[in-house]
Amino acid sequence: MLRIALPNKGRLNQDCRELLNDAGLEVRASSERALTASLGGEFEAIFVQAQDIPEFVADGAADAGITGWDLVAESERALESRLDLEFGRCRLVVASREEGGIRSLSDLRGSPRVATVFPNLTRKFFATAGKTVQVVPVSGAVEVAPHLGIADLIVDLTSTGSTLKVNGLHEVMTVLQSSARLITAATPVDDLSRRGSLDELVQALESVIAARGKRYVMANVPRVRLDQVKKLLPGISGPTIIDLMNGGTMVAVHAVAPSASIYKTLTALKQLGGEGILVTRIERLMA
Repeated sequence: MLRIALPNKGRLNQDCRELLNDAGLEVRASSERALTASLGGEFEAIFVQAQDIPEFVADGAADAGITGWDLVAESERALESRLDLEFGRCRLVVASREEGGIRSLSDLRGSPRVATVFPNLTRKFFATAGKTVQVVPVSGAVEVAPHLGIADLIVDLTSTGSTLKVNGLHEVMTVLQSSARLITAATPVDDLSRRGSLDELVQALESVIAARGKRYVMANVPRVRLDQVKKLLPGISGPTIIDLMNGGTMVAVHAVAPSASIYKTLTALKQLGGEGILVTRIERLMA
């Protein structure tokens, strides 16, 4: 049974559980504090700190893991991103005090101090930019460092930038775009059976992600309006057209449509003479 390392707490843990449950891999643990759990009887989950997951996967203690790409990049271990899970999105940014006068890297003078919990990524970023800095590793509360005189700049994670603004800071530049990823060791698994199981896991999660934000639309429409309906419902490779028994001038159309604009789609279908319109959620979608 393959072992999957998952974050043991926080929003990443909740999002992982939701995704796995939707994929048919229900997290079954003996208690809320259990360190291991069954994933639908197909895999074993181990719950560890998100920042330790790259090490667990790289060292072979886990066959795969789910954690933020920022933590994977910071670990500098030989790991592969098998799938972007499209949650936990954030950015690693360089930030400065509003009154600091630093709006771009070209404004840096001398060897400024940079506080961060991502020392490896920070050193690499400024080295690539040709800037000399003194990296000040901290374990938390990075935003306060410039106000205490500990550092001139910070490199920290943000999603909306609101926390930076509240603390009198502004973004200077983005270092890295991050999101939750399914990761494996960069070296391919020798065991064909285990490799196949990992591929099946990727496909299962991918099908759930592909279905999110989509709806399945079914409607009876006039045959003479099919060209317009096809433009309205392009689907994945075009809508499915089915003749109705005793349908006469009407045909059935089935297609996948974006949920964000479904209300406009339904209105347009009705204007084209659509009848018996039905919209359902999609649990999985495999192209």
